Amino acid sequence: MNDKDAAFRQIFESNSKKIFRLCLGYTGDEDAAHDLLQETFVKVWQNLDKFRNTALISTWIYRIAVNTCLTYLRSEKRQAKEELTPQLAETRKEDLSEKNEQVALLYKCIAKLEESERIIITMVLDELPYPEIAEISGISEGNLRVKIHRIKQKLTDLYNHYERL
Repeated sequence: MNDKDAAFRQIFESNSKKIFRLCLGYTGDEDAAHDLLQETFVKVWQNLDKFRNTALISTWIYRIAVNTCLTYLRSEKRQAKEELTPQLAETRKEDLSEKNEQVALLYKCIAKLEESERIIITMVLDELPYPEIAEISGISEGNLRVKIHRIKQKLTDLYNHYERL
């Protein structure tokens, strides 16, 4: 195994779970999330030599993943997907424990957010530092804090709405 292979393996092991959760947050679909995870890391592999260390590697990978997810969402026929998502969520829900049901409900709520809100809240859930989230999302740290507060409120409202159903 050469140096690039070893570096890539380490990068994948350190980042793949977070990137999967990011992709799942965007799609609400595990199969699509796995495909987007794979596509993201193919791009990471292809561009690893171009990484300049001007930012954290995780920040660079998040940007690749976000762009990959946004491209997917733009090309995906959203209406057909939106019709399928509730059915898939209900099918999966039957197989899950109560804690997993709550996690599934959280992701269902996240899927209802705007695209920019989905990435921000996913990074918050991944416990990325706010300066890094601000850099990835391209907004100031002050605006980020306000936006996160609003996203959390929106998620709480969505979650409570589903809990009542």
